[in-house]
Amino acid sequence: MREIRVKTRQTGATATLGRNGHPQIETPTGGALSVVTAASDPGFNPLDLLYSSLAACLVLSARIAASRMGVLDRFKSVEARVKGEKSDGEPARIMHFHMSLKISGDFDDEMKQAIAHEAEAICTVSNTLRGQATFDLSIE
Repeated sequence: MREIRVKTRQTGATATLGRNGHPQIETPTGGALSVVTAASDPGFNPLDLLYSSLAACLVLSARIAASRMGVLDRFKSVEARVKGEKSDGEPARIMHFHMSLKISGDFDDEMKQAIAHEAEAICTVSNTLRGQATFDLSIE
C-alpha cells in the first residue's frame, strides 16, 4: 500500500500598525503586504484580502477538482471573481458572497458545473466561511 505524504506549510499572518501609516502584514514564510485604508487608495484593504483568499482558493480547488475528475489534460485556465454584500448594521460583516467561475478548456457546460461545484466543496476558505469556526483572542 502506498503511503500518501502531505506537505505542510506554515500559515498565519501578523499585522502591525503604528500611530500613523498603514497596517503591514507579514506571513511566517516571508510574504509581506501593506494594507490600504482609504477608499481611493490602490491596493488591498481587509475586505479585498478576504475576497482574494476566497477567489484564490476557488481557482486552486478548481484545478484540483479537474485533476480528481481525470480531465486536467483538457483544463486550460480558471478565473474566479468574488464580491460581497456588507451588512447595513452592526456587527459589520459580509452577509452574502457572490462567486463566479470562468472555466476554460475542452468542457461542456455540465462538466464546467461539476468542476465548479467540486471546487467549492474542496475550498478550505469557502468551507470555513460557511462553517462554525471558533475564535480565541488573547492579550499579550
